[in-house]
Amino acid sequence: MAMQCNIDENGSRIRFRLGVACVMVGLLIGLLQAYRGGGVEGWIASGALLACGAFMIFEARKRWCVMRAMGFKTKV
Repeated sequence: MAMQCNIDENGSRIRFRLGVACVMVGLLIGLLQAYRGGGVEGWIASGALLACGAFMIFEARKRWCVMRAMGFKTKV
């Protein structure tokens, strides 16, 4: 089953910006963990933010939203 566009330009733009922000915060947390050391929680948070941000950027590029594909209504 192919992914069909289900978000408009505005939704795509918002998802892209949020994705980039998540990636940047994930990188920042990862750098702080590498510099300061610490528990595994920081690495998990960093990895989760990087993965979520990358997926948001993917959604924006494909103009596709997984939540809308599952039938949920989103504001944007």
